[in-house]
Amino acid sequence: MTLQVGDPAPDFSLPDADGNTVSLADFKGQRVVLYFYPRDNTPGCTKEACAFRDAYANYQQKGVAVLGVSADDAKSHHKFAAKHGLPFPLLVDEAAKVAEAYGSYGLKKFMGREYMGISRSTFVIGPDGRLEKIYRKVKPEAHPTDVLADLEAL
Repeated sequence: MTLQVGDPAPDFSLPDADGNTVSLADFKGQRVVLYFYPRDNTPGCTKEACAFRDAYANYQQKGVAVLGVSADDAKSHHKFAAKHGLPFPLLVDEAAKVAEAYGSYGLKKFMGREYMGISRSTFVIGPDGRLEKIYRKVKPEAHPTDVLADLEAL
């Protein structure tokens, strides 16, 4: 089953880079941008994270929480966030269960090789816990600005 706009967002509780548990329920009544990315410290993921960082003050002004999710461990997330000054939580989904629940985990192809992994995708979750916007096949650099522009219409 593929998630659609209007569906309830799958609930989750994941540790962040500091070991604190972050749950979707923590943001009840607040809009959330939940973005899935393949790996810390890779070119596309770094561009995307830094673009979210650069637009973060605008997200905060709108009262929107930003959460990044990948299968990297807490130590990797901590280094990645520190190296690039990321002001939002990076969540650890090592078993990719949350990515799977959002349809962001599956077979990938890269340089003639097939493997299972997290696909770059973003979900805007409304204050009521329902999906307001879904982005698949994201272009890393411009994406955070595009999401911000789309938030104006919500």
